[in-house]
Amino acid sequence: MCPLLWIAAWALLLHGCAAGRVPQAPSTRNDIRNCSVDPPYLPPTATITTARLAALRGTMRTHGALAYIVPSTDAHMSEYISERDARLGWLTGFTGSAGTAVVTQDKAALWTDSRYWTQAERELDCNWELQRTTSIESIGMWILKAVPAGGNVSLDPFLFSIDTWNSYSRALHGSGRTLIPLETNLVDQAWGDQRPLPSSSEIYSLPAEFTGSSWQEKVAGIRQRMEQHVRHPTAVLLSGLEETAWLFNLRGDDIPYNPVFYSYTLLTNTTISLFVEGSRLSVAARESLSSGCPGPLCVELQEYGQVSAHLRRYTQGNVTVWLGTEYTTYGLYGIIPQEKLLEEDYSPVMMAKAVKNAHEQEMLRAAHVRDAVAVIQYLLWLEKTVPQGQVDEFLGAEHINALRWAQEHSRGPSFQTISASGLNAALAHYSPSNGSSRTLSVGEMYLFDTGGQYLDGTTDITRTVHWGEPTPLQKEAYTRVLMGNIDLSRLIFPSHTAGRTVESFARRALWDIGLNYGHGTGHGIGNFLSVHEWPVGFQSNNVPLEAGMFTSIEPGYYRDGEFGIRIEDVVLVVEAQTEHQSGETPFLTFEVVSLVPYDRNLIDLRLLSPEQIRYLNSYYERIRAHVGPELRRQRLEEEYEWLQESTQPFPVNGAGTAAAGTLALASLLSVLLGGLGA
Repeated sequence: MCPLLWIAAWALLLHGCAAGRVPQAPSTRNDIRNCSVDPPYLPPTATITTARLAALRGTMRTHGALAYIVPSTDAHMSEYISERDARLGWLTGFTGSAGTAVVTQDKAALWTDSRYWTQAERELDCNWELQRTTSIESIGMWILKAVPAGGNVSLDPFLFSIDTWNSYSRALHGSGRTLIPLETNLVDQAWGDQRPLPSSSEIYSLPAEFTGSSWQEKVAGIRQRMEQHVRHPTAVLLSGLEETAWLFNLRGDDIPYNPVFYSYTLLTNTTISLFVEGSRLSVAARESLSSGCPGPLCVELQEYGQVSAHLRRYTQGNVTVWLGTEYTTYGLYGIIPQEKLLEEDYSPVMMAKAVKNAHEQEMLRAAHVRDAVAVIQYLLWLEKTVPQGQVDEFLGAEHINALRWAQEHSRGPSFQTISASGLNAALAHYSPSNGSSRTLSVGEMYLFDTGGQYLDGTTDITRTVHWGEPTPLQKEAYTRVLMGNIDLSRLIFPSHTAGRTVESFARRALWDIGLNYGHGTGHGIGNFLSVHEWPVGFQSNNVPLEAGMFTSIEPGYYRDGEFGIRIEDVVLVVEAQTEHQSGETPFLTFEVVSLVPYDRNLIDLRLLSPEQIRYLNSYYERIRAHVGPELRRQRLEEEYEWLQESTQPFPVNGAGTAAAGTLALASLLSVLLGGLGA
């Protein structure tokens, strides 16, 4: 944080900031802030937050809070949030998806992970300290230094998970500082009438052909799980927005890129309560939900804001409430007496949603075929237009979004497109804006991470390309990222193996030369739901892999200030065809459903093993077989010819010896490690 003596200087400089301009100063790197010079230097991407902090500090004084903690979450623990819930972004100017801010009367700090360090330096002004960690212990230590003993530390309990609340409580325990829950959100008060209004758009029913099963069948399945549980819970509380949307086959658009709506559900053995703004339900949705009335399949509509009061009344009886702690806030959790709680990481709805049935699998495959058409159109368009020097990152993002919209059943992008050229690609989650994006060049690498929402599925794919002459490091790094993608995609492993157990196979080729990446290796994906669908993936808090689950595989490498590489495919967990069978459950492997070729210009065949090349050629045969006919059906002959050329088989005799034995060792390690994750 800059010294207080700069405040007077900032007052003089605000005239130049009124139209979004910030003071310019000589700097060796002009894309990030420099708070050590006089006057401080801010890039055009930074936000002046002095007035916002003053407003928040005023509300803090009113409520007797010496420190206030602001998370990046909403009341449903959503990964993506609406503009109305972007409290951290409004207060700090930081637009990354993960972070925590703490504000006192004279200090302000932001904590975020390595994905966003450079982005934070671009977006924060000098009111803010950047803490390069997400550790709650670190936040607690900072609070202990900033808040005197006897002081109150406040937060909104409906914006913090149970685990996060408990972690803060432990960090402050015995320190003389008191953690105080305030149901009045102080950032909302400071934001005032400038805070965006809630969504008023329609909540609608999915057409039957785009559902895996009826909502009545899903409810029956969840009730069966309740009966079979040893604790025999009387109710399931659903807080995650995806859970209610999936259960009732309803969709909305309250969260950008995510077809969900604000809601809670309390499902008991005999009743169903849906907490939602009922006036927004379409006629068809209302008819569907009331079709079983009266009776155990009658959905009773309650006001969204009444969930706490209803839950408080319900738990006065002889009941047991089953909830998933990952998506339930401490605010709701605290209402239920401990002896009436059944806690698991994920609710039975989240677990049921994670395993797609045969129809859902076919829908996701079909969505990825059409999505591949849009991506191939984009790659061909780039090859034609980039050499002319008239395409920038923002225009590229707009163009691929338009290509997706033209595909059948499209409902737009599944997240904000990452379109990153040169050094911007070193920011793993960079997204361009109009007026501040780089021009794409044949002399630089270009990374695009994009996805689509379709009525039959959600997609997510990343490709990295270079139209000129890549450097030796760029080519080797790309090839090793590709090797990691291949090694994990073709891995055979025991059933119920945890993703974290096999995740290192995506990193092995990079590790061999001392490289790595700082983000996760993959995430689950929904059927016209979230592009990042829990609890599937390769992180420590993901569930063991089962046939029918979809996940991404996305290794990468990022060289700060120079370039970035990521190769991402969506895969389906399927039964492996093995020569032998160990035990009653078959081994598993992955089927890649993303169907877009990789950049041949960046592949160094000398690094690939014969097994890796054979796998690559087999994958290209599948692309031809599935995407080729769709290109012709859409009369895209030029794209069809591009595909034929881009998927020519690689010579197996072009493989080098450097990778020999890697997969044999991987297979051995797979068997050794499989038991650890089961």
